[in-house]
Amino acid sequence: MQTTRFTRSPGMTLAVMRMLKGRNDARSHTTPRAPRTQTFHMPYERRTNRKRVGLWAAIGIGICITVGLLTVEPGYAEEKEQEPTCTLKTLKGRYLFATTGSNIVESVSQPIGIVEVIEANGDGTLNVPAVTLSVNGTILRFADVSGSYTVNEDCTGTITFVTEVHLDIFIAPNGKEFHLIQTDPNTVLAAVARRVSRK
Repeated sequence: MQTTRFTRSPGMTLAVMRMLKGRNDARSHTTPRAPRTQTFHMPYERRTNRKRVGLWAAIGIGICITVGLLTVEPGYAEEKEQEPTCTLKTLKGRYLFATTGSNIVESVSQPIGIVEVIEANGDGTLNVPAVTLSVNGTILRFADVSGSYTVNEDCTGTITFVTEVHLDIFIAPNGKEFHLIQTDPNTVLAAVARRVSRK
């Protein structure tokens, strides 16, 4: 089989060279070519760096959670140790309150309104120098009504007046105010008494 070799001469054009090469090419121009695909190869060093970044991120998150748990638990314990406690002396001074409620007489609700001053002496005794009541539209005034009170460490307690009125009280730790609710049957009355002076 005779082969033709060609070399590029100075006067040969690029088109002629392509034609001569095409005649001697074993592949046909009609033969389909396989599509070219590009394969992305990640350098080994870059993949290693990504793995290291993920590992350090996981370690960092774990440390944050651990530190958070260690911080929360002592804080909660410290708050429990500093829970306020109350004594008879917590309730001391002149308190003022006004409220409305109702008395139930023979299954009929009668509206009441009360404005009064309570003087707590800090020793479990108290006095009401002035009180005005409106009971179903009837006005009643009293003065110098005495009573007593108790205070628990959790700042709850009771008040009992000589008029046989009984109250549960919930005292603010600083003694500036206390919430009260009457516990006698057939009575609906609740109020907040606020200190206006330390007497």
